[in-house]
Amino acid sequence: MRLRNIPGSREAIAASEYVVQEEDMRKKRGNWREVFGNDQPLYIEVGMGKGRFITELAQTCPERNFVGIEKYSSVLLRALEKRAQLPDLKNLYFLRMEAEDLPEVFGENEVDGIYLNFSDPWPKDRHAKRRLPSKEFLARYHQILKPQGRVEFKTDNRALFDFALEQAKEAGWSIDAFTYDLHHTPEMMEGNVMTEYEERFSARGNPIHKVILHREFTIPDR
Repeated sequence: MRLRNIPGSREAIAASEYVVQEEDMRKKRGNWREVFGNDQPLYIEVGMGKGRFITELAQTCPERNFVGIEKYSSVLLRALEKRAQLPDLKNLYFLRMEAEDLPEVFGENEVDGIYLNFSDPWPKDRHAKRRLPSKEFLARYHQILKPQGRVEFKTDNRALFDFALEQAKEAGWSIDAFTYDLHHTPEMMEGNVMTEYEERFSARGNPIHKVILHREFTIPDR
């Protein structure tokens, strides 16, 4: 269960040099290279949780820039605690924001890749459009990704994964690769970085599902 109400978390976020604050983030739209001071490719994780995945990626891929996005202050605080132990890491910033606002914060063709890891399944049908791999969110990702930009989605929830595959097809996205058992698919495990959830669920014997998508320029006729 995610932590949500740690006293002082909002104040810590507001004071952090590693967070682009709410009043500034929309000013960065189309100009994220200025935040990092270079032209390296930009990758984002939407719903990063406690930040293990994206922090490790930033360490292992210094030739890329990363932005971790989380809406819960108390969860973001945990990522900041990890980040504070790595003061020399220059290619990682965080945002506290709702995922629905992505096109207001990132410009057209500004993002090279998007990571979705163990997203909230929103199991009720009436909440389907809130699921991060839904066609509604794919439309938002389409606005900010570069041509052929990739979305990588991991989950242990089979129903959500099947939903993601169906939504990708309906939205006109191409599936580059997918597996229902990531940890027994060597070609997709190469370079895999585990999240806290992935480590926990796989240790219980739960198969991890993964799909890699890229956008198309036109949506096929229905």
